Amino acid sequence: MEKRKAIILTRAPVMAKEYPRWQKDSIRKILKVRRVVVVSGPRQSGKTTLAKQVATKKDTFRTLDSDALLKVALSDPLGFVRHAKGTLIIDEIQKAPSLLLAIKQVVDENNTPGQFLLTGSADIRTLPTVSDSLAGRISHIRLRTLTTGEILKKRPSFFERVFAKAKDWPSQIKGYDKAAIIALAFRGGYPEVIKLPETSRERWHMDYAESLLTRDLRDIANIQRQDAMRGLLDVLAAWSGKLMDVSGICGKLSASRNTVESYINALLTLHLFEKLPPWLKTDYDRVGRREKIFATDTGFMAHLLRWRLDDVLLDADRSGKIVETFVFNELAAQVDLHDGYRFYHYRDRLDREIDFIVENDRGELLGIEVKAGSSFSPSDCRHMTWFKNNIVPGKTFTGIVLYSGQDILPLGENMYAVPTAALWEL
Repeated sequence: MEKRKAIILTRAPVMAKEYPRWQKDSIRKILKVRRVVVVSGPRQSGKTTLAKQVATKKDTFRTLDSDALLKVALSDPLGFVRHAKGTLIIDEIQKAPSLLLAIKQVVDENNTPGQFLLTGSADIRTLPTVSDSLAGRISHIRLRTLTTGEILKKRPSFFERVFAKAKDWPSQIKGYDKAAIIALAFRGGYPEVIKLPETSRERWHMDYAESLLTRDLRDIANIQRQDAMRGLLDVLAAWSGKLMDVSGICGKLSASRNTVESYINALLTLHLFEKLPPWLKTDYDRVGRREKIFATDTGFMAHLLRWRLDDVLLDADRSGKIVETFVFNELAAQVDLHDGYRFYHYRDRLDREIDFIVENDRGELLGIEVKAGSSFSPSDCRHMTWFKNNIVPGKTFTGIVLYSGQDILPLGENMYAVPTAALWEL
């Protein structure tokens, strides 16, 4: 029955009208103390829906996707942002970055919290047209595509349970074998995709890619070569989970390094890919200093790579790549909820590697190794054990091997094998 439940969740359309977003409470709390809140994330990730859920009757909503409103905003920025009461919600702020200077003027005249809630499909902090960061007046919140926990309407508790002194975990988490986990990854987390039957998802992702190339990228960057940008999307999807190597990426494209670097930055700004920094809090001189890059939605990643579910199930390299990227996004969404949490990877020049490291606000550490399959061995902890004993001796360190089985088992001192489904089922 449990396995059947997982198949239903991943292969059948989900008909819920909306999903409870974990960041909803955070936005409401921050609006009570900060003058400006910006919610940014990829287009179609649910920012507009979330903003409307947060809004009250006294708030005003304006979207810059409306050509008429955009013209007004560009012609009279200060007049556009002045409002008498409540919160002014401005959707897709990256279309009119000149509004930010007008907002700065308004909030400098009045320090009342909750004046503006801005949403954007681009990280406005990276836009070259933004000359003032509103430092000290603004709070940034990241909205990702839906996590599995949000789809299943579960509250996030993975880190709370892992960092607890007593590991009161269940002995098993059933219902999610390798096929079920990879099916979840193939579906991805765009809200519109969740509602579609499996046969319609490919067309949605195709239209999404086309919209990126013809509209969204045009809003933030001067893209001279759409062929190079289209090729870069494919290359970065294949690069997900690897160390950043601009020279290697350039070798896959017939474009200059400057062009490739500027196009990568545009895709990062649109939250389609994300860099994960290395762990550098050590004087060990052989530690690696390169970031990893990840696709921010595994459904879109699989589309760009033209993968088919049945083929990936039988391919260890591809199943490992998509599951690691899927785990990255699940973890990152939970890290976002904790102001004091930090997210890293570790790799040194002797090829000792830990897929993910999470540090909480008490300095306690969690290391995670990701296995796509249902088997593991104590040797899967060897790099985490070395790291614990040599890099962070004296610190509280928990090591976890995530795998697609159902048993939670000890692998050594504060080391465990844990089902991947613990990310949303613990």
